[in-house]
Amino acid sequence: MAEIAGDYDLQYVHIHSHRGEGLTNSVKGENISNMVVELNVYESIYNHSITGTLVIADSRNLIGNLPIQGTERLSFRLGTKLNTYHHNNSLDFTEEGGYPLHIYKLSNKEQINDNVQTYTLHFCSKEFLRNIRTKVSESFSGRMDQAVYSIFKRPEYLNSKKKLFFQKTRNQDKIVIPNITPMSAIKMLAKRSLPTNTNDSGGAGYLFYETPKGFHFRSFESLCVTKNGEQVKAKQKFRYVHVPVDTTHHEIIEDGKKVDKIMENYRSVEKYKFLNTFHDVAANTALGTYGHTVITHNLYDKSYKKDKYHYHNSFNTTKHTDSDPGKHYLGGPAITDSPVDYDEVEGSAYQQKGVSDFAESRVSLQSTTQYAHGEATGNYGVDVEQDGKLEGERIALTNSMSSGTRLHLEVKGQSWLQAGDMIEFDVLSVENRQNSGGRPDPQFSGRYIITKIRHKVSNSLYRQILECVKDGVKETYGSAGKSYTNIAGEESREASPHDIENDSY
Repeated sequence: MAEIAGDYDLQYVHIHSHRGEGLTNSVKGENISNMVVELNVYESIYNHSITGTLVIADSRNLIGNLPIQGTERLSFRLGTKLNTYHHNNSLDFTEEGGYPLHIYKLSNKEQINDNVQTYTLHFCSKEFLRNIRTKVSESFSGRMDQAVYSIFKRPEYLNSKKKLFFQKTRNQDKIVIPNITPMSAIKMLAKRSLPTNTNDSGGAGYLFYETPKGFHFRSFESLCVTKNGEQVKAKQKFRYVHVPVDTTHHEIIEDGKKVDKIMENYRSVEKYKFLNTFHDVAANTALGTYGHTVITHNLYDKSYKKDKYHYHNSFNTTKHTDSDPGKHYLGGPAITDSPVDYDEVEGSAYQQKGVSDFAESRVSLQSTTQYAHGEATGNYGVDVEQDGKLEGERIALTNSMSSGTRLHLEVKGQSWLQAGDMIEFDVLSVENRQNSGGRPDPQFSGRYIITKIRHKVSNSLYRQILECVKDGVKETYGSAGKSYTNIAGEESREASPHDIENDSY
């Protein structure tokens, strides 16, 4: 059982030479646990492979005696030290229960004194290196997820033995992969993938990433709601509040119940900051998050078509971090649809435009055609007429993840958390408790997806640095219900020219 939050179980760190041995020819490798100064493991829903670093203090000249030259393997298992500790809740990179990592680089070598040198070993999963060494040049027919699985497992491509957690796609097509790396091929397929719409959900585009449990090929929406349409349960509920400790200093009182202080410390956030928020209206306008015109040119019949994406009209057609379909609650858009200028919405003499009504904030041109490979479908493997609409949705959803509200948390290490997990974060409103009633901040509290994790072991403590994102707000802002003229407090005015040579100003 952990004595403090941050205790961990790391029984050994074995390094295996290019012969699969240690210094003493042991098939178990060389245990270098006592040489490790710092261990870092990185995972992200935006990266296709796990990577990491080991900072080593070497007094045995491991570099020369093993030797280390970039083809070694690394095995260890890192877990949070609790009674509930189980291999399934750990970062298992052992030969027995997991898959060892591969060392590919040595850097920052420095001699501290006559007997000690330090350096950093860089490691990755096998698939990271396999991806560099192989290429895919083949055509695939059928569902997108089936093509991904074929590239993932086949001996001539990634040849991975790990689990692939996938979400079926609703579209299928014939696609030619033009001699590119397996990960690039899967990324190409991910862009064209459409999630199953059993819950009347739209959306376009998939994620492909690795965690210690395996690889994932799925939509962002699947991280928010289950296939049955239920809200995904949060793996942990973090909070940044001060809580009272009772006289034993081991338990706190919450809702009349005693809670273990160690477990409470796992929920407590040491430090947090917001890296950016959806409120960067200028950037999101230029990126096409709110409004976007996609012009598709059909090479088959020489026609073109314009599709306009509207953020507010499309918001409820997809699921979001704060969505709760079981309660018919979809959270709220990250920005209100209140008017922002004098322009009037087409077909309305009274309604002035909000941020989503400026469809030409971003204009994209894409070519498309049917029958390119004998199929009467477009770029997404469905009716070619939908290509522009789907491209607008895909870009907006991608922006919602990368340019949404991004939260940086520093917490005690919890090895069961992985990239793609849902968490909750509560932070009190910055008001006195009497005025706020102690309620969480209505915009910045709520449900977040973990997009990146850094597992860090140093100074005998296990910490995690999390980067999380949400693509809306828990409580909707609502609409002003006024015109821009009323909001701005002024009447629309005509521009009046002034000739500087003939007129004073």
